[in-house]
Amino acid sequence: MPNSFVLLDIKSDGVTAELQLPLSELQLAFGHDVNQHTNTLLTRLSPQLREYLLAHIHPVSPDGRRWTVTVRDLQVQPVEESASGPYQELTAHLWLQPPAGASTKDFTLNYDVIIHQLVTHKALVSIRQDWENGNYGEQPTEVGVIRLDVPNWTIPPLHINQSGGSLWRGFKSMVGLGIQHIAEGTDHLLFLLVLLLPAPLLVRQKRWGTFGGLKYSTLRLLKVVTAFTIGHSITLLAGASGWLRLPGQPVEILIAISILVSAIHALRPIFSGRETWITAGFGLIHGMAFASTLANLDLDAGRMGLSILGFNIGIELMQLLVIVLTAPWLILLSRTAVYPYVRIAGAILAAIAASAWVMQRISDKANLVTDLVQNITKYAPWMLFVLGVIALLSVGWEWYKNKMPHL
Repeated sequence: MPNSFVLLDIKSDGVTAELQLPLSELQLAFGHDVNQHTNTLLTRLSPQLREYLLAHIHPVSPDGRRWTVTVRDLQVQPVEESASGPYQELTAHLWLQPPAGASTKDFTLNYDVIIHQLVTHKALVSIRQDWENGNYGEQPTEVGVIRLDVPNWTIPPLHINQSGGSLWRGFKSMVGLGIQHIAEGTDHLLFLLVLLLPAPLLVRQKRWGTFGGLKYSTLRLLKVVTAFTIGHSITLLAGASGWLRLPGQPVEILIAISILVSAIHALRPIFSGRETWITAGFGLIHGMAFASTLANLDLDAGRMGLSILGFNIGIELMQLLVIVLTAPWLILLSRTAVYPYVRIAGAILAAIAASAWVMQRISDKANLVTDLVQNITKYAPWMLFVLGVIALLSVGWEWYKNKMPHL
């Protein structure tokens, strides 16, 4: 039969707890019909459920002082995929408030929801978020299991001790999260790569021309990357701080459109000379997507400030790595006759991927192209290797032709 799950988010002033309770098990312990007519369960029994939970959850500090427990909300949700098959569960969100001066990092959880009547049941307790220990909710860390101790016929409390964290550890985890966000963000990476494609080239008669020189290429790269950084930093700060909030779907659609526009620009210059401003504008859009990751952490002002700084540093480090690994090959290729084909092929593929993302994010349904792009990204290191080989062979061939004019 399904077990219960207790997910804890440790804050500086208290602990939020999410309980996931299977209704079939809860009914046996609660004494009321909760597994039938679930659509009216909360209307019928919400006060009784709240009272029941409060009677069976008692956190205490090491000195024995009891915490205050508040049931914030209750929801009934289906669980489709589990080892025990599909079932309905009650999800309860609670606020655990320690007494004055007590730490939120060290407490004993006295908990016997369902277990007090159903001796085969158990509750799996995990820390979902603990910023100072580098746990920001991506992968909950199991800290214990609450179950009946059969020989003693008691339900031992679970001691939770998350001491040992620090602001530095939390900051480092945010840097890592920023790196991970870009490394796994195929759309953000593709946008950056499409911007790099025409960067080394001059514009001739409203078309992309030849290589503009190392200084010209480097300056254009710096301008584009700096503009993107400034743009996404502004909205990252505004969004993560709660000053600006936009729905997720429109932001994701606009990100895909930004890739499509940049791909068209890589085919033929449509905003030549204004790349810095356009890129900064696109950066504002991408920054809103970055901000949603931090806004969901629900941190206090100090930790949020460190999170924004660390997350942004991680983003820039990953972007810099991508540029360092990619730009030299593009600059080399831009000196050869092969580059127009590489630029056009890259722009067309990016436009196809962006169009597929637009359709996916409007319809909320994956399609063949988006699935293919997701699978291809696993081979990114090999694709970079192939780009390097093409660049070296092309430069070598150009050198050989110059040395052998008769060819």
